[in-house]
Amino acid sequence: MSVATALPEGLKPVRRTPTFTEATIPKALTKGHTTKSDTWGVIHVKSGRLRYTIPSKAFTIEIEAGDTAIIEPEIPHHVTPAGAVAFFVEFWRA
Repeated sequence: MSVATALPEGLKPVRRTPTFTEATIPKALTKGHTTKSDTWGVIHVKSGRLRYTIPSKAFTIEIEAGDTAIIEPEIPHHVTPAGAVAFFVEFWRA
């Protein structure tokens, strides 16, 4: 199974979360959750490192400051702070 490395063409940003830290990250993000069928996400790490895991694809990466990761629609995933971190998630739709 592959993991998306870019957003499909034709999507537009529709909203973003506040910036979360290791102390303010909602518990729901650290447990399995999904986006809606028409919604993609982009994780933006501003400082520190964040682990992004997709259990069904046996996939885990550490996203470092300045890097991003793509969240595919309806794919269960979760994130885990790797120490001090600041990040936000941007949501995109057609």
